[in-house]
Amino acid sequence: MTSSAINRRSLLKGATAFGIGGALSSGLRFGTARAATLTIGFIYVGPRDDYGYNQSHAEGAAAVKKMAGVKVVEEEKVPETIDVEKTMESMINLDGASLLFPTSFGYYDPHILKLAPKYKDVTFLHCGGLWKEGGPANVGSYFGYIDEAQYLSGIVAAYTSKTKKMGFVAAKPIPQVLRNINSFTLGARSVDPTITTQVIFTGDWSMPVKEAEATNSLADQGIDVITCHVDSPKVLVETAETRGMFVCGYHASQAALAPKGYLTGAEWNWEKVYTDYVTMIQKGEKVPNMLRGGLKEGIVKRSAYGAPVSDEARKHADSVYDKFMAGDFVIYKGPIKSNTGKMVIDSGVSQGQTDIALESMDYLVEGVVGSTS
Repeated sequence: MTSSAINRRSLLKGATAFGIGGALSSGLRFGTARAATLTIGFIYVGPRDDYGYNQSHAEGAAAVKKMAGVKVVEEEKVPETIDVEKTMESMINLDGASLLFPTSFGYYDPHILKLAPKYKDVTFLHCGGLWKEGGPANVGSYFGYIDEAQYLSGIVAAYTSKTKKMGFVAAKPIPQVLRNINSFTLGARSVDPTITTQVIFTGDWSMPVKEAEATNSLADQGIDVITCHVDSPKVLVETAETRGMFVCGYHASQAALAPKGYLTGAEWNWEKVYTDYVTMIQKGEKVPNMLRGGLKEGIVKRSAYGAPVSDEARKHADSVYDKFMAGDFVIYKGPIKSNTGKMVIDSGVSQGQTDIALESMDYLVEGVVGSTS
């Protein structure tokens, strides 16, 4: 926790004791007249330079800082506990923030949902796609179909692998994570249907020791290409590089950490999302409660190809990328079976990216070695 955060929280406690907090919170907000300077708060669950999830959001905040008429305040390493409530309140009451981006999945329920009714003139925009119809009017949710970029990574991985055995280190078996594992595997198996993906779940978003152990375990099993869905891929990527494995990145580019083995990656493009939001607010436009999109919408992007990627792999991945950009490609098109043999999408059935069925995904596709339980 930073010293500025501690000072802000201490000041907030004192201000509230003297009745100042309520007066400060009744300042200019979106629902009334807008202040000349828009103060925006960004909150991260980990360090801003983690080569991963938090860094991708911090890069978005950096783009917002360059915009006219805005002031950005940031706080890193804020747990998914009551601490985030304290941070949000300090940004509102002490910094004058009228727009908050609490970026971590676990900030939403109960923390944002608890504060939103209390601060109705503040807009809370949460990353994770959790807002539902009937939710607080001053709360919104945004997320992206990053599994499109994972599908492309799977294609590149399949062409590069010698053993035809992939590895995937993941935090938790929630739908967003399963979707990435499955899309990566389906991309790889579109090149070679004999390819398998061994998945290891660590149990939480940031478990560097377990992530390193999982990477080494996968390398010991003869797996030569690895990817992940954890908050910071840094340790995994560095470990893979020392073990001579190829790696596909996630969240942001980790190419600098693996100059020999980096193939490509699935990245967020929060710069566009955040600057678009701020522009809407500055123009007085209504902010949507739910914002989603993929490659075509510019919310996600792919990392540049690394040196090991063959011309054949580039050509195949580029052709599918063009279909995504045209809106013509569907990842989840039946028949698709789970790795337990159950038919999860029947022949002739297509589930496009906006299909609500994908939001509750609870299976691993055929070719994935592992279990959701």
